[in-house]
Amino acid sequence: MPDKKKFYQMDLNERLQVLREVSTLNEEELATFNQQGGLSAEQADLMIENVVGVYGLPLGIAQHFVINGRAVLVPMAVEEPSVVAAASYMAKLVQAGGGFTAKAKAQEMIGQLQVLNVKDIPAAQKALLSAKEEIMVLAAEADPMLVSLGGGPKDMEIRIIKDSLLGSFMVLHLIIDVRDAMGANAVNTTLERVSPLVEHITGGRVLLRIISNLADRRLAKAACTIPVETLAFEQYSGEDVRDRIIEAWAFAAADPYRAATHNKGIMNGVDAVVIASGNDWRAVEAGAHAYAARSGHYTSLSTWSVDEKGNLHGELEMPMAVGIVGGATRVHPTARAVLKLMGVQKASDLAEIIVSVGLAQNLGALRALATEGIQRGHMALHARQVAVAAGAPPEKVAALAEQLVKEGNIRMERAIAILNEWSEQ
Repeated sequence: MPDKKKFYQMDLNERLQVLREVSTLNEEELATFNQQGGLSAEQADLMIENVVGVYGLPLGIAQHFVINGRAVLVPMAVEEPSVVAAASYMAKLVQAGGGFTAKAKAQEMIGQLQVLNVKDIPAAQKALLSAKEEIMVLAAEADPMLVSLGGGPKDMEIRIIKDSLLGSFMVLHLIIDVRDAMGANAVNTTLERVSPLVEHITGGRVLLRIISNLADRRLAKAACTIPVETLAFEQYSGEDVRDRIIEAWAFAAADPYRAATHNKGIMNGVDAVVIASGNDWRAVEAGAHAYAARSGHYTSLSTWSVDEKGNLHGELEMPMAVGIVGGATRVHPTARAVLKLMGVQKASDLAEIIVSVGLAQNLGALRALATEGIQRGHMALHARQVAVAAGAPPEKVAALAEQLVKEGNIRMERAIAILNEWSEQ
């Protein structure tokens, strides 16, 4: 990066020039980072129904991420101020401890068949298990290409739901390795194929045939260690910051009201990368929160502790059902450019980047909350939005935001008053 200006101090054209110099994106790919979001209304019309236009989100670049020894520029699509800045700054702190280590487990998704009206559930369960090989062979025929790539059906489970408004019923789980796809289409197609056979074996009626977004067989985990001296700033010692972060995390670990906001902060980073890469952020959100409640008590997705050297150690594990083939990841030009910029080759690469960003975002929120308060940095960045909303022309936005922060009065009416004062001078 240039020495004279930091990335956040550059204008849009200068930042794009940096991407030209440090990435392999060509001019056509760089052009997708434009004011239209890289997607024309005509392209959007082919993606969903009743299209009338395109809705844009800011796309920023989180810097300083080193993940498994590799430097990564991380695009984030998000409307909230301070998210990109916090992720970048925390990634810089984590660099002092060697960066993030991350690992995505097998790309296995769960497909569910709801089997109703079974007269003898134990006998039906036994019959299904006896016919497992037949079911698995039929399931593999649903997507020969996926099987040829090493994916496809890997296992089968039978669950009995006993306490429901319907009484007892059966659920068959098909475990399917979806490789580099998110997997919904592959899983749902496979379930459709095997459901008549399941009905024949059980004598029951298959109702729902659908993927589960509680992707607990497709977990991604990130970890980082921050040297305690790196955490020191202003009047706070490194040990003080470390202990405050752990105390703040302990609140989220114990209390679901706090955990909800704690995990929302994690998802600030996670969702921003999921959206930028053209993936289904609703599926990832659903899986994350369901996983946080897997013990029967909703709790923190992350953990923070002191290691044997007195340094701060953090870990984040969560379901990460993201893909790099199919859906918007292939249709949306900007999503393709985003994946290329990050150097993503496999879905597991993307999952490891996303979970690392989530951990960085969590660190940033805990650090701010436990020391100077969340509003100081957030409101300073929010001042720019207030300045724009007040009607400041582009050349005066920075000056007006600075004045609002200086006064400690980041409010619309004050911004308008300052603009009026300036116009009278």
